[in-house]
Amino acid sequence: MSRPLTFTPPPGTRSGPLQTSRGAFAALLTPAAGPAASGPGPTALLLPGFTGSKEDFTALLQPLAAAGYPVVAVDGRGQYETPGPDGQEAYSQDELARDVLAQAAAIGDPVHLVGHSLGGHIARAAVLLDAAPFASLTLISSGPAEVADVQKQKLKLLSDALTRLEMAQVWQAMRAMGPPQDADAGDEPALRRRWLMHNPAQLIATGRQLATEPDRVGELAALPLALHVMSGESDDAWPVPLLDEMAVRLGAVRSVIAGAEHSPNTDRPERTAEALTAFWDAQRRAGAQR
Repeated sequence: MSRPLTFTPPPGTRSGPLQTSRGAFAALLTPAAGPAASGPGPTALLLPGFTGSKEDFTALLQPLAAAGYPVVAVDGRGQYETPGPDGQEAYSQDELARDVLAQAAAIGDPVHLVGHSLGGHIARAAVLLDAAPFASLTLISSGPAEVADVQKQKLKLLSDALTRLEMAQVWQAMRAMGPPQDADAGDEPALRRRWLMHNPAQLIATGRQLATEPDRVGELAALPLALHVMSGESDDAWPVPLLDEMAVRLGAVRSVIAGAEHSPNTDRPERTAEALTAFWDAQRRAGAQR
């Protein structure tokens, strides 16, 4: 479970709905604040991972905006503050990908798409449906196919628990197993509230996706789209060497964030923001030279 540095939006960020053709999505919206000579860059659309939320990107919002990029971080359907149906079919990867396309359309072209973990798989599915709205795709700690075997076992345990227990009971069971040693006890109420507001059908359906995702790297590599693979120095969902190999197969820019693990966006947000803006700035310069 990712642990946001704060659930409070930073100054200059508005918390509110992103209205789309497929409904409203809870979002954090931050306008560009940097002195970009050629005007603001494309908007960055940030998609959170499994059990996560838009708050996983809170510490990135100001640095990205200061570099000249407007930012929209969203809760997907059934995540935290975006309600979703109770049927698992509503959370098929195709449905979630079409939500992303609707979000991009509401923002307006072009969009720098960023997906963390599960969000990376959903982002990949969206650009494979239609790459036209996107200026680039960044996959943060999101591998080429299904997660590692140990994570599959954890997902199976969680899915079994969610079919038998209430969300509050599952939370208690997870806490009884022990929070991370570096956990800040002060954010436990906010983390518990976020967990309880997730739709269990979304967790079961997307957990199954993480455990069964096929390798679609070849399809993605065939698109005329700027690609960026980012991770921490270690990762318990996809081994870092596997992410290295994926970047080579994609012909993607590769960024490894020192001192970070599966969530560089919360582990080392300053370095993560620097890597994102460096990638986007390079695309901007390349476009200006054409």
